[in-house]
Amino acid sequence: MLRELLSGNSDIDPAKLASAAGLPDDPAMIAQLMSQLHSAMQYSGEGVNWDIARQQATAISTSESQPTSTADQAALEQAFKIAALWLGEATFVSELTVTPKLMSRAEWVRATMPVWTQLAEPVALSISDALTDVLRQQAPSEMADMLDNAGKLMRNIGGTLFAIQLGQVVGQLSGEVLSGGDIGIPLLDSSNGTELQAAILPQNVAPFGEGLDIAPDQIQLYIAVRELAHARLFRHAKWLRLQLMTSITEFARGIRIDTAAMESLAAEFDPSNPEELRQAMVSGALIPPKSETQLAALERLETMLALIEGWVDVVTAQATTRLPKADAIAETVRRRRAAGGPAESAFSTLVGLELRPRRLREAATMWQRVTEAVGAERRDELWSHPDVLPESPDIDDPAALIARLTSTTPARDDVDQAIEDLLNDIGDDRPHEKEGGSADEPRA
Repeated sequence: MLRELLSGNSDIDPAKLASAAGLPDDPAMIAQLMSQLHSAMQYSGEGVNWDIARQQATAISTSESQPTSTADQAALEQAFKIAALWLGEATFVSELTVTPKLMSRAEWVRATMPVWTQLAEPVALSISDALTDVLRQQAPSEMADMLDNAGKLMRNIGGTLFAIQLGQVVGQLSGEVLSGGDIGIPLLDSSNGTELQAAILPQNVAPFGEGLDIAPDQIQLYIAVRELAHARLFRHAKWLRLQLMTSITEFARGIRIDTAAMESLAAEFDPSNPEELRQAMVSGALIPPKSETQLAALERLETMLALIEGWVDVVTAQATTRLPKADAIAETVRRRRAAGGPAESAFSTLVGLELRPRRLREAATMWQRVTEAVGAERRDELWSHPDVLPESPDIDDPAALIARLTSTTPARDDVDQAIEDLLNDIGDDRPHEKEGGSADEPRA
């Protein structure tokens, strides 16, 4: 279909192209898709034009947006104030320096899109390059010269299709997330000069509480406490955001497209059945198995996400002991994070990365046992530096971590061992003293 589009064939069915890209069968959206593809053919910039993703996500976020009542806004603002007081009793990490914000869905899209594009760009470029290679190999001989000079054009079109899909995912997520830290990673970006540390989306809080038979004010308080705990942790451990994002980008950069599978799909593809192409993309069949480097990065990422979410769970539980239904809300949040929503699943398919902590409960148990053994202040000191943060084996065996924290013997590291080995070597080289005299005493 792209070949037909490039050759100027005006008989191409735009609905089939939209369906292949996994976009809704909406005439207005299809018309927008064709306009964006034609714009991509004229795009002179480098990389992916992420403005398309932002525009797409913003349009979706505002299509079903409803104004929040003044009463609900006032209740959430009050909930933030109470949450700050309660957290002061449960944790010793730094307080926020910026007032938490109530955000609309469109504001959330604008604030988080820089992070989404950072995560998605390595995959988008890989897809665009693979698309260029396959179409060049599959093209008829009479089109070879044109495609040899159209590599940049094809990358623009492939990047545009990917940006449209990312915009769809982020736009759908804007209708699901409750707060800035709801996904588990620090999405609120401050690159535009406006610092954001914590936020709640009032329009999404009410649907979350439907069917729980819990008073809205309790749900608002719990969500406010959880969001502040997440934001305070990232402000306190300033190294944490960089380390987390580095693990994600290390994984994303390793994603490659299986060009052999794409060639086979292109050779057998029936343009009258775009669902075949969409299923191939959604199933992840075009992404090869993870490399060893990716698996290592993924393990570090999953451990980090579990440590963050587990700590937030424990601190939130301590801070919300005054809420009668806190345990029920907490369990609902955990199940929701474990299952993920449709949009989060779509992001997993699009980028090949799940942002759900697989070991959340085990990590929360570890943090709870550490709190009981050494107290909240000593527990929070573990976030002071990445070298002292618990690791995956500590989640498996909290007793060993607690033993190290409560030991009166100073911990030994590689430098200590090296010094001891050096001293032992020197000692072995010295003459040994004999019983009844010194080593230098002459024999009788």
